[in-house]
Amino acid sequence: MNVANPSIRDSSLVSEQEEESRDHHHDDLHHTSVDSLHPHIHSEESLKRIVNRLSRIEGHVRGIKSMVQQNTPCPDVLLQIAAVRGALDKVARIVLDEHLTECIARAAQEGNIDTEIAQLKAALDRFLP
Repeated sequence: MNVANPSIRDSSLVSEQEEESRDHHHDDLHHTSVDSLHPHIHSEESLKRIVNRLSRIEGHVRGIKSMVQQNTPCPDVLLQIAAVRGALDKVARIVLDEHLTECIARAAQEGNIDTEIAQLKAALDRFLP
């Protein structure tokens, strides 16, 4: 990235408050619902597909980190960040589609649809900007 740009901050200058905020958000990302009324069982093929996509995204993020460390021009870094966002959005669509077709459908059959819909709405409230 362009080190001469004063609007770009060195990661070592992150305030403690920003660090705590980031840590809190990180904890939110690992929060799992213990109130779910059914097991989230998905096919091996589905899980493999999602994990493979996430592994590619993980590699792409490491590539962006290297770009930053090598002072790659900011517009190039931003383009790569946009690509990762797009890839994450695709994974989210796959997860949502599976949740609707598998988990919500199963909950409807078991009579737990209201709880599942409420949990989905809560997740979407956090997921969507």
